[in-house]
Amino acid sequence: MILSRQKPLLGLDIGSRTIKAAEVLQSKDGFKLKNFGMIQLPTGTIEEGTIRDPETVVEAIQKLFKDNKFKLKNVATSIGGYSVIVKKINVQNMLEEQLQDTIAFEAEQYIPFDIHDVHLDFQILGESENNPSQMSVLLVAARKDLIDEYVNIVDLAGLNPCIVDVDAFALQNCYEANYASKEGSNVALIDIGANKTSLNILADRTSEFIRDISVGCDQINVQIMSSFNCTFEESEELKLGNAPDNRSAEDVEEIIGSVAGEWGREVRRALDFYYSSFPENQIQQILVSGGGANIKAFQKLIAEETQIRVQTLNPFTNVSVEALAGGEAVLKRIAPQAAISFGLALRRMDDK
Repeated sequence: MILSRQKPLLGLDIGSRTIKAAEVLQSKDGFKLKNFGMIQLPTGTIEEGTIRDPETVVEAIQKLFKDNKFKLKNVATSIGGYSVIVKKINVQNMLEEQLQDTIAFEAEQYIPFDIHDVHLDFQILGESENNPSQMSVLLVAARKDLIDEYVNIVDLAGLNPCIVDVDAFALQNCYEANYASKEGSNVALIDIGANKTSLNILADRTSEFIRDISVGCDQINVQIMSSFNCTFEESEELKLGNAPDNRSAEDVEEIIGSVAGEWGREVRRALDFYYSSFPENQIQQILVSGGGANIKAFQKLIAEETQIRVQTLNPFTNVSVEALAGGEAVLKRIAPQAAISFGLALRRMDDK
């Protein structure tokens, strides 16, 4: 990943429960986090990637910018879920200009939507490992209505939507900026949000397998609300460990363990599917981000399920954060949820 000297973009991660914004500067001394902020959304505002209440999202973005004194107007945001398809395919060797003309034909067999309803993009990865007359291509397809929805929200908030990325790629940007990777090493990046979990498996820093799984932190809240007959806000307090008594704490821990166990099994099934196609690419490390990264039961269970070392992804490993108010305590709290917005903030207008 090489950053140009163009003016920076602000990374805006519009999640189902929280909107995060990050501004990152690059100099000869490395990366510097100039500003970061986050704001909660009411329950039901965004569900499964679909914006149910656009006005509330616009107001939240505007408040986020005002409260944190963001000055940048040019924005990179991202999308994910089942309306986004990312797939590594093989095509006959050709020039990039030729592939640009034929990508719709090449992609049609891999896309479960009408080809006219999606925006297509691609990146040539190089010669196919199994056939020298073919080349490997990373294909990305996203439904036009989903992209238009997010572009419209950013525009209504008074900002300039410059780039719409994919959540998994933003996470990869964050990883590459902060972690050295040895040749032949494979790592799985897992971001656990409110409604979905994004998985991106990197082999030698090349994305080999991307999958979104319909599990997330809201499952825990739903179980707690059912068990305790409480509101979403009360379930969030209980989930964070603010139980009224020891008995309640034990019940909450049991709920968290049960849901996290299902997450672990879903991730293991996805990894098993990956290994069926790439048996030689054994994963050495799993890095977890998102709101679910702070649920230690999940990290423990996924490590047991996969027998792979699991750690929390830290987007500030190689980043100066002197400007961030609150010190180490705030940094530790926000780090897992800042990963995608940080990765988006690394984008520039002329990169791909």
